[in-house]
Amino acid sequence: MNKVILVGRLTRDPEVRYSAGEGSMAIARYSLAVDRRGRRDNNGGDQPTADFINIVAFGRDGEFAEKYLRKGNRILVEGHIQTGSYTNKEGQKVYTTDVVVERHEFVDSKSSSQSSGGDAFIPASAGEASGSSDSGDGFMNIPDGIEEELPFS
Repeated sequence: MNKVILVGRLTRDPEVRYSAGEGSMAIARYSLAVDRRGRRDNNGGDQPTADFINIVAFGRDGEFAEKYLRKGNRILVEGHIQTGSYTNKEGQKVYTTDVVVERHEFVDSKSSSQSSGGDAFIPASAGEASGSSDSGDGFMNIPDGIEEELPFS
């Protein structure tokens, strides 16, 4: 099984190109900085480090990346690893490793992104769309009289 789930921040705005031909397709490439835990520095303390992982999104995912993703956005990427190789202009063989997006979504809320300088678009949640009120702590208020319908107590 080849399955990858990553959470990290974009290191740059996505670079988007379109394939040639009649049914052109968006191809977005960007890099994701993913924190690595458990790394110790020379003084015995934890020193945060990150891996910089190349991401590629095709089609509608590529169009989404072009329209909404910006440097600094914190996102979740679900996909698979794809390896490849090519020969560069100097005649050297170059090996590549990318994560191909099957699904990606924002991790932070719009207000968190704006306070950290990002300007990400966050679609309205189901609660906001139905007019339910938000308690301000990220959780939806439970309407009165629904306790009997809840599967837990």
